[in-house]
Amino acid sequence: MTHTSSFWITGATNGLGLALVIELLKQGHRVAASCNDSHLLDTLSEDQGERFLPLPWQLHDYARATEAAAQVQAVWGSLDGLIINAGTCDYLAPELPDDEVLEAIVTSNRQASSNCLMAAAPLLANGSSPQVMAILSRYSAMQLHHPNQPLNASNSLTHWFREQRQALQAHGIGLTVVAPQSLQAPVTAAHAIPEQWTAETAAQVLVSSLRERESELVLEVWSLSSLWPLPR
Repeated sequence: MTHTSSFWITGATNGLGLALVIELLKQGHRVAASCNDSHLLDTLSEDQGERFLPLPWQLHDYARATEAAAQVQAVWGSLDGLIINAGTCDYLAPELPDDEVLEAIVTSNRQASSNCLMAAAPLLANGSSPQVMAILSRYSAMQLHHPNQPLNASNSLTHWFREQRQALQAHGIGLTVVAPQSLQAPVTAAHAIPEQWTAETAAQVLVSSLRERESELVLEVWSLSSLWPLPR
């Protein structure tokens, strides 16, 4: 995207989400970011003025997602891009038992993703060449229940995103799913080797790839915490 576009990025408190915010602002775009409180984001608000819009971050709550979309509507009126950082762990309750963490990452990101897509769809429909990029980590791409079951929208967040593609395309909205390679449903015959990505290098590559509007991208990461820090 060579012109100035408007983006909404979720999971932007730290790691990859925050790096995506900084990279898009660096390229001159307008960025709305769903993020928890942070000193750096406060600084961005002061430095970037109307080009940066902080939004509610607890998007697994539908009321918060619709509030975020309403703020974008009031300020910009439309969106050209929605980047759902669904690898994040922002929505975990601090008292959650350790043996429930992985399932909670999948289910909370699924709820937040659904809420954001529903809330942002009218804004994207009014945008220029609108596009959704959904980014999943090895945590959130985990298949729920028994791994030998067929993949479907109820047990795989990756598959759920893919099932949204047809409805989005009917409104002129593209969808790029960025996820680890699945052994059950590989998107390429090439062997995907985990790389030593940093949040910054991954953000640069993903932002650069937006103009290609690919349907699927494979992202394999050695250190997941470098892109999606665990809150505990």
